[in-house]
Amino acid sequence: MNNMNQMMKQVKKMQEQMLKAQEELANKTVEGTAGGGVVTVTANGQKKIVNIAIKPEAVDPDDVEMLQDLVLTAVNDALNQAEELANKDMGKFTAGLKIPGLF
Repeated sequence: MNNMNQMMKQVKKMQEQMLKAQEELANKTVEGTAGGGVVTVTANGQKKIVNIAIKPEAVDPDDVEMLQDLVLTAVNDALNQAEELANKDMGKFTAGLKIPGLF
């Protein structure tokens, strides 16, 4: 019975650490860029877009499709980096565990 109580305490501690890590991910940011930096997208570690910056030279009224492609590329780049950040930060809690459906 003592073993079970000890295990439950460890599980509770791990849950608290995971929640704290998830909260901290909201404060970490990554940037995705496209077109040599004319479009920059910032995402947080919770995979939310928090900013999009477009330099004036990226805006060509005669080529809106290019701007759309640049924004899409930068967004995907930022989200991929946010996913990697989340996996890195949260992966330390699941290292060695083989739990289906968890990360």
